[in-house]
Amino acid sequence: MIPTSADSQGRPVSRRLIIGGLTGAVAALALPSVANAAMGPDGGLFRCALPAPTGPHPVSTVDLHLVDTRRNDPWAEGEAQPRELMTTVWYPARRNADAPATPHATKGLVPAFDAFAGSLGIPSDAVDWTRISTHTTVGAPTAHSAERMPVVLYTPGRLNPRFLDTTIAAELASHGYAVVAVDHTYEALAVEFPDGRVITPAPALAGDLSPQITKAAVDCRVADLRFVLDQLHLLARGGNPDSEGRTLPTGLGAALDLSSVGVYGHSLGGTAAAEAMRLDRRFRAGAVLEGPLGYGPDDPALFAPVTRTGLRQPFLLAGSSYTPELAFTHTHVPAWHTLWKNSPGWKRDFWTARARHQSYSDFEILIPELAARFGSPPAAVVAGMIGDVDPAGYTGECRAYLTAFFDRSLKRRSRPLLDNPTPDLPDVTRIA
Repeated sequence: MIPTSADSQGRPVSRRLIIGGLTGAVAALALPSVANAAMGPDGGLFRCALPAPTGPHPVSTVDLHLVDTRRNDPWAEGEAQPRELMTTVWYPARRNADAPATPHATKGLVPAFDAFAGSLGIPSDAVDWTRISTHTTVGAPTAHSAERMPVVLYTPGRLNPRFLDTTIAAELASHGYAVVAVDHTYEALAVEFPDGRVITPAPALAGDLSPQITKAAVDCRVADLRFVLDQLHLLARGGNPDSEGRTLPTGLGAALDLSSVGVYGHSLGGTAAAEAMRLDRRFRAGAVLEGPLGYGPDDPALFAPVTRTGLRQPFLLAGSSYTPELAFTHTHVPAWHTLWKNSPGWKRDFWTARARHQSYSDFEILIPELAARFGSPPAAVVAGMIGDVDPAGYTGECRAYLTAFFDRSLKRRSRPLLDNPTPDLPDVTRIA
């Protein structure tokens, strides 16, 4: 059963608002300084594999370094400088035996990943973050197709780097989508640029966020998403938006269907995704994966504007039991309830009792593997991050529901799963 949290008139009872990503998952743990984490001589020992995508297409990737010369970075210290972003595009590709494997994390990010692992009690230099298998390659030619591919943008949870949803991004790409994941510079745990710079979180964004800082972070993310979409239009017109002018995969720009664009986000990224849909109708559909839709505690004055305006585009809400007492559904979370009642169009709300906040990221697979190998993180931390849902099974369920949602919303295909959950995917409950 869903934990009860409504008053006698059926209105959601106020709960504390969740704005964290990695920070919410390990709030009781101190994150060591990146400078204190050193790489071992062999780059680490432990390796594992993410689930392979299930669609008919091989998947390849390309990184784009994008510079917004019209906007100063609000988080950079010192002299004004333009906003810089790193993005990764996952796309359906032709088979190419010569294409190198896509790393789950580049070498410049290893110290930051090691530092985070250390906060979970995992020995320093014990994990080879660059060799976690993603079942994808780099730079292969784009798949031949009679139809252009819809585009989906992804905005991660707070501190989560763009690589931490590789599983879902690769799955969507294998089914014919171009998925563009955005690192929000000075928010992500670490962002590596082509010239070797590695940028870690700004002090204002590394600790607990005030409502004012949280709103500024969401506003910056929305501007990032809209700028990235502008750059994709440049790419589709035959231009090269990469700041270094690096060679792009054959056929990528011409294959993009920018009349069918979606967006999804996890945690703070979910709020940004919904706000991007409010402000920019080029985003035709979106999914909020346990995004708070607000900037602080459950005070209506701190709800994101999208909750009051509602959305006309189709959207999907997906939540877990963020804690055993808090069910993330529109019947329990006041900001979600407000968005729901103010949105006249197609919408769905799905809930998973046994999942937790980081179940919507690659941690659903990685954390149990690490715990089995090192005996850490401890069971209580694992349960707090991903619950006790079966990792591989639930990852498959998340991929199935998101693919079905974007198939319906962007490809205009019938997907009965969204109306009638199947016993084959037993963990997900349709709330409405």
